[in-house]
Amino acid sequence: MKLLSVVVPCYNEEEALPLFYGELVKTKETFRARFPDVSMEIWFIDDGSKDQTLQVIRDLRKKDETIHYVSFSRNFGKEAGIYAGLSHAKGDHVVIMDADLQDPPALLPEMYAAVTEEGYDSAATRRVTRKGEPPIRSLFARMFYRLINKMSKTEIVDGARDYRIMSRRMVDAIVEMSEYNRFTKGIYGWIGFETKWIAYENIERVAGETKWSFWKLLLYSIEGITAFSTAPLRLASLVGFIFTVLAFVMIVFIVVRKLVLGDPTPGWPSMACIIVFIGGVQLFCIGILGEYLSKTYLETKKRPIYITKEEE
Repeated sequence: MKLLSVVVPCYNEEEALPLFYGELVKTKETFRARFPDVSMEIWFIDDGSKDQTLQVIRDLRKKDETIHYVSFSRNFGKEAGIYAGLSHAKGDHVVIMDADLQDPPALLPEMYAAVTEEGYDSAATRRVTRKGEPPIRSLFARMFYRLINKMSKTEIVDGARDYRIMSRRMVDAIVEMSEYNRFTKGIYGWIGFETKWIAYENIERVAGETKWSFWKLLLYSIEGITAFSTAPLRLASLVGFIFTVLAFVMIVFIVVRKLVLGDPTPGWPSMACIIVFIGGVQLFCIGILGEYLSKTYLETKKRPIYITKEEE
């Protein structure tokens, strides 16, 4: 028998989990009919939930011995949850999906067939629409994907979800990358391996509220850019060089004007504006350097990606 591991990161999903489990059970029956030689295990990763998520998982485990779980000592973030799930999963293939049913379990047989019958190492999903999302959020999301794909050599597909199935060798490659600052969408692209993309229309969550505010998504996008591109550092250097050249040209212009025309140099208000502008650019560039330095600082501490409170 081959083993398929299902990894489900959870944070405050007590309302969605029973619905998710019901849909997964239906999919398991369809899956077993098509692939009778494959058994399934489920790993719920409780990311320090503040509601009754952990208790719901415990109750589900009592009636289903294929369910296992890891509960964190606090909220470490979804990236830590994905890493913990991949580290614990023992399957020949591993699939990651969310508990809110925005990742339809019904796609699982098609995804499994792609990696076992078509020769892919991974089958991943991407949304072709952003129905239900606020327009401003969709706009910034598209801008982020365009920007990072121009700045980084690692390809990140627009609309890509975390919902994907992977071969054991691909999972092992991801687990081996035990960096503290994690951006899994970039890691998928960086390690390579052949991936089949399965497109579907956006599905709204079945229960509960999204955990991703605009501010959290913005910070996550900065994490992705700094993790897989050094272009901002080059940009800071280029801006510094340009302003140095402009300053030199202006100095020459002022000296020549004074010597040839004898004009005093008027316009102190405009000069003050220029000084403030250049000061702002300098602080911006220092901020870019600080962002990269902070990542280096956190990596050198060698702190664990997560801490387990309970496991079964």
